[in-house]
Amino acid sequence: MNDLTFSRAPEDGPRDIEEPRAASVDGTSGEDTRLIVRYLRIAQRWKWLILGVAVAAVIAGLVVTYLTTPLYTAEATVEIQRENDRITRVRGVEAETGSVDLEFYQTQYGLLQSRSLAERVATDLRLYADPNFFESFGDDDTAARVREAPLANTLAVRQDRTRRAGAILLRNINVAPIRLSRLVAVRFTGPDPQLSARVVNSWTRAFIETTLERRYEATRYARNFLEGQLVQLRGRLEQSERQLVGYAAREAIINIPVASAPGQSQERSITADSLAALNIAHSQAVADRVEAQSRMRSSRSGAVSEALTNTAISGMRQRRAEAAAEYARLTTQFEPGYPPAQALASQIRTLDQSIAREEARVQNSLGEAYNASVDRERMLSERVEGLKQSFIDQRRRSIQYNIFQRDVDTNRQLYDGLLQRYKEVGIAGGVGVNNVSIVDAAQVPSRPSSPSLIRNMLLALLLGGVVGVGLAFAFEQVDETISDPTDVERALGLPLLGTIPKSSSSDPIEELGDRKSPLVEAYLSTQTTLAFTTSHGMPKSLAVTSTRPAEGKSFTSFALAQSLARTGRSVILIDADMRSPSLHHMFGVSNERGLSNYLAGSDDLAALIKTGLAEKLALLPAGPSPPNAAELLVGDRLHKLVAGLSEQFDHVILDAPPVVGLADTPLIASRVEGVIFIVESHNTPSSMARVAVGRLRNAQASVLGVLLTKFESKRANYGYGYDYGYGYGRGEDKTKPA
Repeated sequence: MNDLTFSRAPEDGPRDIEEPRAASVDGTSGEDTRLIVRYLRIAQRWKWLILGVAVAAVIAGLVVTYLTTPLYTAEATVEIQRENDRITRVRGVEAETGSVDLEFYQTQYGLLQSRSLAERVATDLRLYADPNFFESFGDDDTAARVREAPLANTLAVRQDRTRRAGAILLRNINVAPIRLSRLVAVRFTGPDPQLSARVVNSWTRAFIETTLERRYEATRYARNFLEGQLVQLRGRLEQSERQLVGYAAREAIINIPVASAPGQSQERSITADSLAALNIAHSQAVADRVEAQSRMRSSRSGAVSEALTNTAISGMRQRRAEAAAEYARLTTQFEPGYPPAQALASQIRTLDQSIAREEARVQNSLGEAYNASVDRERMLSERVEGLKQSFIDQRRRSIQYNIFQRDVDTNRQLYDGLLQRYKEVGIAGGVGVNNVSIVDAAQVPSRPSSPSLIRNMLLALLLGGVVGVGLAFAFEQVDETISDPTDVERALGLPLLGTIPKSSSSDPIEELGDRKSPLVEAYLSTQTTLAFTTSHGMPKSLAVTSTRPAEGKSFTSFALAQSLARTGRSVILIDADMRSPSLHHMFGVSNERGLSNYLAGSDDLAALIKTGLAEKLALLPAGPSPPNAAELLVGDRLHKLVAGLSEQFDHVILDAPPVVGLADTPLIASRVEGVIFIVESHNTPSSMARVAVGRLRNAQASVLGVLLTKFESKRANYGYGYDYGYGYGRGEDKTKPA
């Protein structure tokens, strides 16, 4: 009698056939809304699983929180600027920076988390010799070895401990750049707040020191290279200078330095200077000789300029002129023999003689001056010619000298340039402006950073919820049963005829007696749906079957027959499940004779039919169980039975056996106008139901649809509308507004 275990559920026929569609405000289809509601229904269905997993996760988080060692986080803030602040800029030594410096800052962040920096901090703080440090971070083996031998006896042991300590520091250090700034937060988390602060402060100081060291080391190779080149160039310069001086001494080449451009040395030979000076003197001597010759020629013609400009001659000429004038005056008055006149004439003659003697002396001096200028010109000409030969000879000998001089100048320029570059490299590498600075030093944390009870509880709750929901969806995917009316057509490819709720009553048959009960309303809704399955309305002959036993097919046959009879139609209900009959129990009649007798050859059909059980309702029991029920169904008697009863009654309903594992139902289904396929919700696997439907279709049966029985809306995935319907207007609901 497991077929009779039904309960209340909520949905009328039309809603079962057409899935409810939620209208959206923006005009889109209701698929998203339906999907959300489906997920919510799944969560509601598995709520205790989800809640249990979440509670377990919270309890686990609480236990872990109280058992976890408190950790303290110390933080320091460091500012990192681009390396472009140099006192001296040296091309080729200093890297040029562009507008995009992301690569530079990523490099700095990587250096802040480098293994070498961690080992340096471990060395500075002597963590490699602290067993408590290793023990507090879970490295008990190293802590035991440090306790046994506090002092590292060998360099390898010390390096190994330093490496282990540095690895611990790297696992607990955190470098977090602050967005939209050049600031970086350096954090260290450990069980000791004092140690955390010491590590962070030592870490930032070591980073600054290593930055300066790297900057200095970056130019050390250049300095070493330049030092080697300077030594070589210094030797080459000294050798070239010795060659130059030695050659000048052997060839008697004497040069004097002259003013030149900075960085260049020029010399000029003494011979060239002497030749230039003598050439100027020779030119002047020629000019003096020409002038002396001109004066001498002028003196011969009596118009010597020196005589005219001589003060003595000019004085005597003036006195003679005065004496001549006085003499002329006296001769006009007296006779030439006048004694004063004769005295004046004698004076004039004396003055003429003196003038003549002075002019002769001037002319002689001009001749001597001319002769002297000629001699000087000749001597200078000879000297100039000699210096010319000497200069030409020196020029010939100076070719090799100039070669040596160019070597000296080249070596000196190279040496001076490398020396200047060496000085600049030293300044650039050792006197740069530090681009890393500590903004805020780490302070000893007063409160532990972890574990955080609130955060852990929230994380545990979130994780538990996610795991619970995941398990719920996993179980939902594993569950092949049809739990929702909307899944019927998708799973079986058949329309939904109705949804029969699961009854909470201990006697479902008694509940069918109440015409306002949910069961009665559900089957009445199914009856209404069946009226639309054929062109002539409700099928004349129906077979009710299921995948396997105890899904409610017998109770459905009984309820449908009773519902049709209440509408005034004559109905005969045939218990075709001869292997496990049950309808005679529902009606409380004997099963001594029935369908099996008729199929076995009995022609007294009227004696086999039970009438008077209910108005317009008759029953043909299954009768005694035959050895092989399928053999009785193979013949034509079942077809004749259905055809004959269809003429006597408005509807013939057969309660057929389950489909799976038996040959009875396909034989029965092929003899009726339509088949109602019963599926127990939340229990029947969809794969098994598909196999059963396939067998019916292979038998050319007309499967009208699926009737979902024992439905529980709370266990459905998508229950929109199924919680309201069959119970409307009953009990306390009457007081609610319509």
